[in-house]
Amino acid sequence: MMNFLDILLMAVALAMDCFTVSIVSGIILRRFQWPVILRMSFFFGLFQALMPFFGWLATIHFAGYAERVGHWVAFAMLAFIGGRMIWQSIHDEDEDNQHFNPTLLTTQLLLAVATSIDALAVGVSFAMTGFDGLSALILPLSIIGIVSFVFALLGHALGIRFGFAVSRKVKPELLGGLLLIAIGLKILISNLITN
Repeated sequence: MMNFLDILLMAVALAMDCFTVSIVSGIILRRFQWPVILRMSFFFGLFQALMPFFGWLATIHFAGYAERVGHWVAFAMLAFIGGRMIWQSIHDEDEDNQHFNPTLLTTQLLLAVATSIDALAVGVSFAMTGFDGLSALILPLSIIGIVSFVFALLGHALGIRFGFAVSRKVKPELLGGLLLIAIGLKILISNLITN
């Protein structure tokens, strides 16, 4: 069974995608909109905690399927959102054109799911390293969720604080789209290499 430090390091590793996406969101927001930031951070923490649980549950019946398909789903979702952001940054023809909007609930949920799909594999590893009941999962899932929540808050703060300088040189939607596609590629390639 993993010790506390192992779980904490795993939680930090899982939170990196949330952190990066939150920086982009902060750059786009440009100011502290606490309801938006707290809701998005909550969703990142929630889904980062839920996905390992679902992976753990799926180990009983669908472990191979989740491992084979999860990274493709995450890549497709992130590539779609990122591609749309890039397209919108290039085709900025009028103010009525709907841009990537991190304040929308649907955008937040989609990003939370997409950045947490690779955490399904963590749940599979939990099942194979002695986490044999729900009570054993409460601590690691709580740590993963809290760390992701905190990293998302930090990412937003950094994006808002330093985003103005970045957004004067590069359109935030273009930067965000490229980062989301890069995260999707990282998830896809790392899973293809290890499988």
